[in-house]
Amino acid sequence: MLLTVSLALLLGIAAVATVRYGRVGAGSAAVLWLSGFTVASTGLAPYVNHALAAVAHAALSIH
Repeated sequence: MLLTVSLALLLGIAAVATVRYGRVGAGSAAVLWLSGFTVASTGLAPYVNHALAAVAHAALSIH
């Protein structure tokens, strides 16, 4: 069975966990979260998506 999980969902869970366990304050988490939306609306978005896809491909190829 193949399970597909959105990277946005995984990063959201990680952000909630870091805030909950006191690693990052809520203000810092909000700034980082909003900066993601800012990057997504710029010309940098394709490069970020390509880099994330390359990391995911590399992670899947590890045996």
